[in-house]
Amino acid sequence: MNTVLAISSVVIKELCRRKDFYVLFVLTAAITLLMGSVNFFNDHSIVRYLKEVCLLLIWVSALVIAIATTARQIPAERENRTIFPLLAKPVTRAQVIVGKFGGCWLACGLVLVVFYLFFGVLSGSREHQWPLLNYFQALWLQWMMLGVVIGLVLLGSVVFAAPSSNATISFIVVIGILLLGRPLNQVALQLTEPLRTVVYAIYFLLPHLEWYDVRELIAFDQDLIGWGACALATLYAGAYVALSLFAAWLVFRRKPLNQ
Repeated sequence: MNTVLAISSVVIKELCRRKDFYVLFVLTAAITLLMGSVNFFNDHSIVRYLKEVCLLLIWVSALVIAIATTARQIPAERENRTIFPLLAKPVTRAQVIVGKFGGCWLACGLVLVVFYLFFGVLSGSREHQWPLLNYFQALWLQWMMLGVVIGLVLLGSVVFAAPSSNATISFIVVIGILLLGRPLNQVALQLTEPLRTVVYAIYFLLPHLEWYDVRELIAFDQDLIGWGACALATLYAGAYVALSLFAAWLVFRRKPLNQ
């Protein structure tokens, strides 16, 4: 366990030393500026629109940081030859996979906390209230979604040699799931067999990341999501994370380190 935590801490420190960390502050300043401009308007529709823009920025920036950070973990270790002394500690390849995942996931969690703190405090100052549970649910579900994304990207990092190809493919897959995951079953109803069965199989096998998009919960001041639904969503994400990490370990344990 200490080995996994040590690897995770190195990943977080590496993120702080890279430009991603400074991009985070730029995006945070942009969100602050947008939320501050709410005070100049009295129209609730404009307020909600600005909230949606800010939440979209949070989603996009968190996805970019998660994918870009995870995609380079294993390839960078192999390219810099630091994987050899790391595994000679001895550290098992399973510990490397879990440690890399833990570091990327915790780093994304810290990013989300910073974003939601800025967003919550500034939007609360406008409406004289801060629905803490709503923000917690939105943050938690987005963090679970990022766990699934990080697991998939980590699997890609042991399959693809270049971080750029892994990041590009991961972006395309994630955006495709977010845009097409929800209506895919409706598309299947309009097809004939056996294509209908194939599309339905894809629909049930894909991780439905769009289920974790609850931006309207905050933007339109909706009621809380049931805690039972949040628990099921957490278990759903945990299952996909476990499958992704297991698949990454299976590939990584048989992969030569000098390739």
